[in-house]
Amino acid sequence: MRGITPSLTVGLSLGLAGLFAAAVPSSAAAPSGAPRTPSVYENQRLTWGPCSEAQTELNAAGAQCAKVTVPLDYSAPGGRTLRIAVSRIRAKATSHRRGILLSNPGGPGGTGLANTLALRPALERVADGYDLIGFDPRFLGESSPVACAPAGPPSVPPPSTSPRADFEASVRDARQTARRCQEHGDNAELLPHASTRNVARDMDVIRAALGERKLSYYGISYGADLGAVYTQMFPRRTDRMVIDSSTDPAATQYELFRSSGAPAEKALDAWAAWTARRHDTYRLGRTASQVRARVERLLARAERRPVDVGGHRLNAPVLRLLLKQPIQHAENNPMLAAMVRDLVDAAAGKPVEPSPGLAAMLELLASPDLADSMVGGALFMCGDGGWPAGGWPEDPETYWDNSVRSRTTQPVFGPYVNGMIAPCAFWATEPREPGTAIANDVPVLMLQARHDNNVPYEGALALHRKLTGSRLVTADIRSHGVYGRGLEGHRPVRCADRTVNDYLRTGDLPSHDFTCAP
Repeated sequence: MRGITPSLTVGLSLGLAGLFAAAVPSSAAAPSGAPRTPSVYENQRLTWGPCSEAQTELNAAGAQCAKVTVPLDYSAPGGRTLRIAVSRIRAKATSHRRGILLSNPGGPGGTGLANTLALRPALERVADGYDLIGFDPRFLGESSPVACAPAGPPSVPPPSTSPRADFEASVRDARQTARRCQEHGDNAELLPHASTRNVARDMDVIRAALGERKLSYYGISYGADLGAVYTQMFPRRTDRMVIDSSTDPAATQYELFRSSGAPAEKALDAWAAWTARRHDTYRLGRTASQVRARVERLLARAERRPVDVGGHRLNAPVLRLLLKQPIQHAENNPMLAAMVRDLVDAAAGKPVEPSPGLAAMLELLASPDLADSMVGGALFMCGDGGWPAGGWPEDPETYWDNSVRSRTTQPVFGPYVNGMIAPCAFWATEPREPGTAIANDVPVLMLQARHDNNVPYEGALALHRKLTGSRLVTADIRSHGVYGRGLEGHRPVRCADRTVNDYLRTGDLPSHDFTCAP
């Protein structure tokens, strides 16, 4: 029997959406990324060559790769350094070249060396005017990566359990993750410098090392928040900034996570109505309330006796995680309905051959390498002093109490988003800086799905009010991410795609906020 434990779920929820010192405003005289980066970093000469063998897409596209040297600690620039992996695909339209376009795929903890290349089909001819620049953030991928001590194989949940027992297991796992990361090698020296503000500073060194006065950028989810941080720290060096699916800059990461519970419940209602109309296919109920009741009974059963399916034993926290992943996109309704059908049958003791969607998730969740692959998310969640990635309570009982209170109004996802204890509760080092307070008038194009249940729409509105030079394009859909949805096989929001490409081509923001029809 292969087990899946709650310790894996923080990183998954923040980094697997596709299967997680206030600065001066832009009218100030200088960017707020102080202290000043020495010229030895800004004027360094890069050595370009083939990318590593692992970067097959980049090499096939004719990209070149290099390493940019940055300080480990920007307050001590003469000390230890890091090497940031950077990729480049030169602009085709040299006579109309605009500059450089960087990107970040989110997370926190996502690697991005090939990410800007992956955007090229959505960019269409706009890509020809930019050098497409990818990079792995510090400590991730090929950028001076940080490793933790091996996690070992996932433990198998017991055949009988309780909500409190499941929570206690997650606390033990979070404590173990903190210990195996902080006590490994020289991580104690490195981890205090894993922060969003330092990644923004590294981006600015990349800009300078490439000989550019400004940079353009596209970021999604955490990558969107990273873009907003860059505008705050380096307002005069921001060219054309596009941020997709952003969050409330007044909230901590834990608060942001909790805020996703209510919209996730609404998304489940929408899915339940869709499924009820297809009762002959999925046999989960003829009304939305019947379908929802079936899901809630499944979870109640798993809180006592985990569900055995496909050689795996799944407790209630993991089932909530499995439901949370596909509910983010309306296109996933069929996959989610098939998953629930499988799980209901398995809970009833029937033999089940997992549907493709469930089988893929089970394979991923039970991978012996999964815990190690989620290290990057923990580094930045615990390294940030507040928004966008930090701010996790230290007392485990805070998570438990919030999860219990949430059950009345959020019976499916409330215990999950409120009880998700992070390793940061047991992190031995304190963040070196507070989170970033946003207040500037840098021109920014914002995108947000109105029914995003990962980063709720109200958070984007809050950031929009702080970015007074921004324009907001709303997509009236259930989705996490708006631009380039066709790249993931989802239905494109063509008016949003056109708006982004027009802005990157001309530099002209829309004259007003607007909504793209479904």
